[in-house]
Amino acid sequence: MSPTLEELGIDKLTTDERLMLAQDILESVMEERPGSSLTPAKREELRRRVADHIANPDDVVSWEEVRARLIERYGA
Repeated sequence: MSPTLEELGIDKLTTDERLMLAQDILESVMEERPGSSLTPAKREELRRRVADHIANPDDVVSWEEVRARLIERYGA
């Protein structure tokens, strides 16, 4: 049986720490999969974007706003 979150102490981490851990685990799995299409540069950019979002969770733009800007700029 796999260890539980509690047994590993993961339940004691903050939400941000758990998100970063999940990202690290996913990256380690993806690195082992043959044919992974993420280059080191892409992986680093994704890591930077996740860290930026964690640091600034309210710094977002809704899809509706993005769509309206695109229509305004390029037409329907």
